[in-house]
Order: sequence, then C-alpha cells, then structure tokens
Amino acid sequence: MELYRHKSRMQVKQNRMGEVEYLTFPLLSRTGMVRHLFSTRVGGVSKGIYSTMNLSYTRGDDKEAVDENFRRIADVLGCEVGDIVCSDQTHTVNLRVASSKDGGKGILIPKDYADTDGLLTDEPGLVLATFYADCVPLYFVDTRRRAIALAHSGWRGTVARMGRCVTEKMKDVYGTDPSDIVAVVGPSICQACYEVSEDVAEAFAQEFHGEGQTNEILLSKGGGKYQLDLWRANEIVLIEAGIPTEQIQVTDLCTCHNSDYLFSHRASQGKRGNLGAFLGLVY
Repeated sequence: MELYRHKSRMQVKQNRMGEVEYLTFPLLSRTGMVRHLFSTRVGGVSKGIYSTMNLSYTRGDDKEAVDENFRRIADVLGCEVGDIVCSDQTHTVNLRVASSKDGGKGILIPKDYADTDGLLTDEPGLVLATFYADCVPLYFVDTRRRAIALAHSGWRGTVARMGRCVTEKMKDVYGTDPSDIVAVVGPSICQACYEVSEDVAEAFAQEFHGEGQTNEILLSKGGGKYQLDLWRANEIVLIEAGIPTEQIQVTDLCTCHNSDYLFSHRASQGKRGNLGAFLGLVY
C-alpha cells in the first residue's frame, strides 16, 4: 500500500510476513539486541470497523478474533503469546517494571495492575506491549545496560514529559545513562491532523517554554484552535532528558493521514480497533 509520508531523518520500514504487515525502525534494528514492531491494520482476522488486525479486547470486537491477531503478532516476533505483557493505559505517566511472571497478562490472563502507561524490563524473552490509535508510542533501548522500555504518550503524557519519566525510571532501576539510550517516536497523529483547544495549547505553552519551542509545536488557527505537533514535543522531551539527538528517530507516518492502514481515533470518529507497539530483548 502506498502511504502518505512526512519528511524525516530515516524512514519507518514496511515489512510483511505471511498476511501480516508491520513496521520496524532502523535505529532499533541496528542495536542487534531487540525484536520489535508496530502493527498495522493488515493481516488479522477482525471484521468491520476492527478490520483486520485489531489488538483490543475492550472495543467490542470478538475475543476469538483478537486472540488470533495476537497469535499472529507473536509469530512475527518469534515469541509465544505468553511472553507478551500488556499495559493498562489511562493517560498517566505511571510506569511498571515487568518480569517473566507478567508474561501473558492482558491476553491469556487478567492484569493485576492498573493505570500503567509504560513498561520496563531487562529480562530477555519478555515482550512489552502498548496500544494506539493516534497517541504516540515511545521505544527505549539502553544499549549498555541491556534494558528496554515502551510507553504510551498522548497529549497528557507528553505535556507531563513521559519520555523524561521513562529515562529517569531506567536510571533508577537499571543505572541507565541517557547517553546510552536509543529512542523512537513511533507512528501517531501529525500536527496537520491534530487540532486542539486553547486549554491544551496553553498547557503546552507553559511546559515547553525553551527558546522557540512554543512556535515549533503549536500553530494557531484562530478561534481558540491550534495544531499541535506531538512528534516534535516528544523529541524535545527526549533530548532534554539527555538522549543524544542522533540516537532519536522520529516517525514519518501519521495515523490519521493513513487511516486505511493504521487505526486513527480522530479519522474514524472513535469507530476503530487498536494498533500495538511491541519491544523485547533477545537472548
């Protein structure tokens, strides 16, 4: 499928395995220490507004279809469904350190945690999973300490600096030096598609007050409406958290522009499934 792409340092890579189409990021692949992907709508078994690779059990899709979709994603990753641990997203900056005992939570067994928008681990074999339909996926790999994190960052998470929260948590738990982190800002809604109200714009203007930052991330449309650049805002957060600019990749794919290929809440007016971000350390 021909996609609408934005200019970026590096292109997100399209891949196909059997019927499943998925995205990978060159910066993460080059570390040689992780398996990862970002799902698309292609290659699952869900029907209707969920077609076809829906990865949400909570939006009305058939459980059996979602089960099969997760099984197909696990096949692509070269893992078992029981190796995947899922977030419980509520637009917080709450983080959870995951271990092998969490495998399968959110798919095969219920989660015994809530309000968790980010996951961290240093255990090979475990695959972290977070979910999207316009919000920003953030991938982190500490190439020295061999630790990883995956986080969901909508506008609330971004203005609360989820990227900094993750970096600080990795430092606390694993001794991570931000200069050793490779990070990716994944597919999500772009500035041209993301109109926000004045209260949201004001929250960003108050938080992002470095030289020129407000003008970079907010474009006034008049009438109390603004276009918000979550990609650039998250990149700023990662850089200010100490991650070198050359070790950050920002996506070139907008979920809303490509809503036939990627689920978009805004484009579908809420009638949609969920995409998934997956990240795991290899042995």
